[in-house]
Amino acid sequence: MNIIVIGSSGHAKVVIDCIEKENKYKIIGLLDRFKQVGSSSFGYKIIGKEEDLEKLIRKYKIDGGIIAIGDNFIRYIVYNKISHYIPQFNFIKVIHPSAQIARNVLIGKGSVIMANTTISSNATVGDFCIINNNSSLDHDSKMLDYSSLAPGSSIGGNVKIGSFSAVSLGAKVIHGITIGEHTIIGAGATVIKDIPKYVVAYGNPAKVIRGRIAGEKYL
Repeated sequence: MNIIVIGSSGHAKVVIDCIEKENKYKIIGLLDRFKQVGSSSFGYKIIGKEEDLEKLIRKYKIDGGIIAIGDNFIRYIVYNKISHYIPQFNFIKVIHPSAQIARNVLIGKGSVIMANTTISSNATVGDFCIINNNSSLDHDSKMLDYSSLAPGSSIGGNVKIGSFSAVSLGAKVIHGITIGEHTIIGAGATVIKDIPKYVVAYGNPAKVIRGRIAGEKYL
């Protein structure tokens, strides 16, 4: 199956490695509107930008692709652009072969499950999510669309992580917690009570430090 990778930064390199290890897809090239066509990243050529995708699909017989952009909100913006040009574009999901995924786990389109991750029974991962290296999502927990777990983060059972929210490096969330949408949990935080939407929270135990707006940079 011929695919295209949208993005060419550091996060894209990790996604490409997952794709190569999974050995299900052939990467035809990369899309990046900020880099020159013909330049290379991680051994693959930049062949265009989002608005070129329709002609690239015909030229290279592309069957689908993945948005390899680490920022949750930017991933959403890029999805909307591509869907505008090609409403029926096939967004694949990518799962590193070292990931441990239990029975009855649901993983949405466009999501990436990276190396040495664990997803336990009955967990749900929405569309366009990221579960990064060495992180875990325990039983019956839910990640809503465009949310992410950074490397080394650990999520207990029956946790709900809202859309566009990010749990940062090494953070821990205990059983039964709800994290609102568009919220950032800082690196190394320990979350022992619910965290509302549109905030930044960190510390041990995690506390709300300030509010934030949708799309505000956090990486």
